[in-house]
Amino acid sequence: MAASTEIERERDYVHGLYSRLDTLRDDAREQLRGVQGGSVGGTHQARTERDAFARLYEDRIAQLGEVEDRLAFGRLDLLGGVHRYIGRIGLRDADLQPILLDWRVPQASAFYQATAATPLGARARRHLTTEGRNVVRIEDEVFDSALLTDDTTELQGEGALLAALRAERTGRMTDIVATIQSEQDRIIRSEIAGVLVVQGGPGTGKTAVALHRAAYLLYSHRDRLRSSGVLIVGPSPSFLQYIEAVLPSLGETGVVLASVGELYPGVETTLEDAPEAAALKGRAEMAELIGRAVRSRQVVPTEPQVLDVNGEKITLEPSVVQNALQAAQRTRKPHNVARQQFQKSVLGTLTSQLAAQLRSHGSTIDDADIGWLREDVRGAEDVRVALNTAWLPLTPEKLIQDLYARPNWLANLTPSWTQAERDLLRRDRDAPFTVSDVPLLDEAAELLGEFDAVNASEKREAKAQFKRDVKNAEQAIKNMGVEGLVNAEDLAANFTETAARGTTAERAAADREWTYGHIVVDEAQELSPMQWRLLRRRCPLRSFTIVGDVAQASAAAAAPDWTTALQSLTTEFRLEELTVNYRTPAQITDAAETMALAHGLAVTKSRAVRDSEWPVDEVVVPDQVLLAAVVDVVDEDRELDDRGTLAVIAPARLVDAQYDELAARFGASVGRAARGLTRAIAVLTPQEAKGLEFDAVVIVEPNEIIASSSRGVGALYVAMTRPTQRLHLVGTSPLT
Repeated sequence: MAASTEIERERDYVHGLYSRLDTLRDDAREQLRGVQGGSVGGTHQARTERDAFARLYEDRIAQLGEVEDRLAFGRLDLLGGVHRYIGRIGLRDADLQPILLDWRVPQASAFYQATAATPLGARARRHLTTEGRNVVRIEDEVFDSALLTDDTTELQGEGALLAALRAERTGRMTDIVATIQSEQDRIIRSEIAGVLVVQGGPGTGKTAVALHRAAYLLYSHRDRLRSSGVLIVGPSPSFLQYIEAVLPSLGETGVVLASVGELYPGVETTLEDAPEAAALKGRAEMAELIGRAVRSRQVVPTEPQVLDVNGEKITLEPSVVQNALQAAQRTRKPHNVARQQFQKSVLGTLTSQLAAQLRSHGSTIDDADIGWLREDVRGAEDVRVALNTAWLPLTPEKLIQDLYARPNWLANLTPSWTQAERDLLRRDRDAPFTVSDVPLLDEAAELLGEFDAVNASEKREAKAQFKRDVKNAEQAIKNMGVEGLVNAEDLAANFTETAARGTTAERAAADREWTYGHIVVDEAQELSPMQWRLLRRRCPLRSFTIVGDVAQASAAAAAPDWTTALQSLTTEFRLEELTVNYRTPAQITDAAETMALAHGLAVTKSRAVRDSEWPVDEVVVPDQVLLAAVVDVVDEDRELDDRGTLAVIAPARLVDAQYDELAARFGASVGRAARGLTRAIAVLTPQEAKGLEFDAVVIVEPNEIIASSSRGVGALYVAMTRPTQRLHLVGTSPLT
């Protein structure tokens, strides 16, 4: 059959899929209008049912809109002449017959895993390339030789993949679901339980695996993850902006995306400490320091204290404080929560003393008066001061700020530290928090507990109310006859009058105590022991997908291997390795690996599947013309191909000046940091470039990047492996 005829046939089929998609969207809009316009009774139950189902229809409309681009991307030809089309979501026709398989269902796995040696029941695999709603190209991989005819060419299986890799980058990660290869697919579909570590060099598809695994788990384990959600952690806001469109395009929105500077609600920071300070703050022993700091705020006075309560003098003995303090500590509750027990005990003793003293003065005190006396004691200024001196309520922010700003206190808490180590933490109380402070704040919050007892009580009541709402939702589902189509917890979450309205992801992101069903960590080699402790608290089930490459570690607190890196998280993990480099041309891979090995950096060797027509370009210029020379190199590269994206990666000290030079030449086409990812030319530091990819990369002063820190070689290795086509090195001396 002629290729053009086949394209027309596929074009007609895909048009039919889009027609069905349009029908489903129209139906959902009509259902939404019916819910919004229908009359409801005056009961709370009726109103919440209406609002909740309206929200569900809105979400369905949004989901159907997200899959508009590349709705279908493949076809499996099976034994018996059966065709299965593979796409972003599953679709059925009006008779409920399947016309498009969701890529995550088991029946679709052969699309990724079948080979000529192991066809898994497939005779052929077809890749569909679309522009808008039209099929513009097809590629076939034939596993059954009986299908071959004189006008059929057997392909080797990499045509579609290489076409995707050679396509220009747009500043957002291209969804490669149609080209996931067998080793990646096996990892994506592995069991959810336990800790899975995916190790791979640059360009091996680690991020693609991480994101598609998140989507797959949300689909395959929806009962477990619907109410708990999935957390995806990336190294920077730039990285998150880069990938944020991928999961919605796969039909999943139940995830929280966070950089390591956003893992503590209320703090969003990209500020980095100096490498020595970051390394110190990342050490596991910081948890012990914070624990000592909290305990040091629980103090027994050395002398009896005479307290004034409405003119009456009563004495608070140290033994009373000590007994109350020990009793509260035995509860093993967080500091602020246990303080309530401490206060209750001391107040009880002081109230009894006051009652006895008043009786000795001739006053008549009966049981009904004890409550009033207790309030008098509680409200007395001297009593409040004594209680706070012995056991001060604290916020995590104040504890960490005081730790940094009070050198004498820090010295008392760290007798084995050197003064140089203490000086690394010294800063003013009003200094902004850094990325390395985030896990310390979270550690403090865990040890301190809720500062506001009233707020804590409200949270407990909200959780109890949510459980009641779930029961009401189950009954509402039965009343409306939609069993199996709507989840009771989703419905309860949308009750506008009794629970916070929002998706699982929105509620999870705002709640520090939220525990996720699964956590995905990208560029995980960068995390410190304290950051791993934070993530362990977020997922007590220890269900993790961890992807990275220890050779690319550039953070000061990073570990040399996975066993060391994960000591704060787990001692047991499954290790999978990605070995095929799909992104980086062989010339660039060889240059980056040669540089790394020459400087003693052990790299994860990978096999590049393609070459580039452009060799690695190195330009050496005098210092006074360095910035201008970079502009010239960028100009020359844009003349070669101006359709894709280009990154200029420079040491931090040069970034602003280099941006100004480029902006003067290219205007609005140039962007800085995260903003640059939506522009043709992005100016970034090596840290900001982690996890990203561009058509071309210009590295400024590579030798300075190497010398910038103990991890400088890793930083340059990362920068050199960002391009998919062309790499330029511009410096004042040859790369050593």
